[in-house]
Amino acid sequence: MFRIDAHHHLWHYDADEYAWITDDLAPLRRDFVAADLIATLADAGLQGAITVQARQNVKETEWLLQVAAVTPPVLGVVGWLPLRDPALPELLERFSQVALLKGLRHVVQAEPAGFMDDAAFREGLAHVAAAGLTYDLLIVEQQLEEATRLVDAFPQISFVLDHIAKPRMGDGDMTEWSRGIVELARRPNTVCKVSGIVTEASSGAWSAKSLRPYYEVVLDAFTPKRLLFGSDWPVVLARCSYVDWFRIVQGWTADLSAMEQAAIFGENAVRVYGVAKREAATQQGERA
Repeated sequence: MFRIDAHHHLWHYDADEYAWITDDLAPLRRDFVAADLIATLADAGLQGAITVQARQNVKETEWLLQVAAVTPPVLGVVGWLPLRDPALPELLERFSQVALLKGLRHVVQAEPAGFMDDAAFREGLAHVAAAGLTYDLLIVEQQLEEATRLVDAFPQISFVLDHIAKPRMGDGDMTEWSRGIVELARRPNTVCKVSGIVTEASSGAWSAKSLRPYYEVVLDAFTPKRLLFGSDWPVVLARCSYVDWFRIVQGWTADLSAMEQAAIFGENAVRVYGVAKREAATQQGERA
């Protein structure tokens, strides 16, 4: 089985640029670079990964693509470009020439209500659609309804829901989140990453058993054909090791067929992001 981590990050740590790394995430206050990723993937027995933006600037997207070009396990990059900027078409024309750019993402979870309804944002997404890129939805539970309207407006875009829409876990009430997940999953152009779940739980107050109901909701809603394994490394390290998270998801999926497990742990990422496997990725990186 060719296993792919569909969601991880790389960075050179800077306290100002990564101000979101608060005290409870203190283990993340260091560099995480390609060499760290390669060793981490090897420890868990994964062969490839999708790198996702962590800062909202064009220079980071350029850097991630440069890293991917010389790091064969990085099969693709989900970067950031200014979707509401009139210069977006020119930027997309330039960046879409780099085959390793597979999609874009904006940190919508930090935006006010109505951001995804904004005309300028949607105009930007129309350009993303024309460029044939995917779009990762980084949202919280309260934004699911708004995100569903956005997906309805762009049926031609493959939308990837990150971190199962970050449900509120404090009171244990899954009702509204589950309803929103089921509704979003009705849209066939959506898939969901089984990622970021552990970091939404309170430190020390979670277990594989306590988090499993969230996995079961997205499994039922999206089915194995539209779920992707993701680690959210290195953020996951604030709660558990990479290998532990991988084994937790392996345990959750153990009762699925071999074909369904292969889909979640790699084949769906290949399809959604349009990535090539290791040998082709090496050649692509040499061309970039």
